Amino acid sequence: MKNKKIQTLVVAIILLFGGYFTDKAINHGNNTTVSNVVNKFTKSNTEISSNKEEDLAKLNYQSGANPVVEINHNQSTLDPNSWHTNKVNYQDLDQLNRTSSYNIGYLENRNIASGDLRVRQYVNPTGWHQKFVDGQPIINRGHMIAYSISKGISQSGTYSASDLSGDQNNPKNLFTQTAFSNQKLQTIYESQVRNALYHHKKVIFYAHPIFRDNERMARGVHLQAISTDKSLNFNVYIYNVQPNVKFDYLTGRSTIDRSMNVPEQNS
Repeated sequence: MKNKKIQTLVVAIILLFGGYFTDKAINHGNNTTVSNVVNKFTKSNTEISSNKEEDLAKLNYQSGANPVVEINHNQSTLDPNSWHTNKVNYQDLDQLNRTSSYNIGYLENRNIASGDLRVRQYVNPTGWHQKFVDGQPIINRGHMIAYSISKGISQSGTYSASDLSGDQNNPKNLFTQTAFSNQKLQTIYESQVRNALYHHKKVIFYAHPIFRDNERMARGVHLQAISTDKSLNFNVYIYNVQPNVKFDYLTGRSTIDRSMNVPEQNS
């Protein structure tokens, strides 16, 4: 009987400390580093490994959790030496008309766009079901490569000095994004890119909406960027969530859920 009690005590101690060290291995401050979700680009052609998106798509947001997840300890895996020409590589829509592939921009100072030339957006990405909660729209037409950093870039991805506007109604660059994810979270990282461009840095910026299976609304968006001098460097996954709202990602439809808490981030 005494031996059995000792064995039980040992097991309890192992479970306690095992859980502690497991938590310590995956938590870093306010953000969570997902060690098994590290995308691997080859330096020659910027290709992504086949299982990274599958790992990100499996993540489920829990109310109250940090809506931004760091990848690879927030270090980009983009190769700064691959910046050669000012352009954006826009990918084709998939068979479900979704922007389920990544867009990648090779940007510079001349791509900073003025907001004065914005026009009304009319493209409805997949999963678009607008709703107003507390008098405010809960979804946006989210740009993968932001309007504010795409001046002169045509829908084919080439630069033209005569085009003074940024990207606006390009179906290859839009996805249904929550207003919170777009305006409170993604804008933080777009501002970092814009600030680097303002200081005449050359930046590679990558954006990839992450869909689960055949769902029409993205679960989140993977963003990463690096400047050629490496002074700008981030790699994050942003959940596509909205406070007080629960989404059916298969359709994009939503219901009010006051228990859904999504904390804001420090810019």
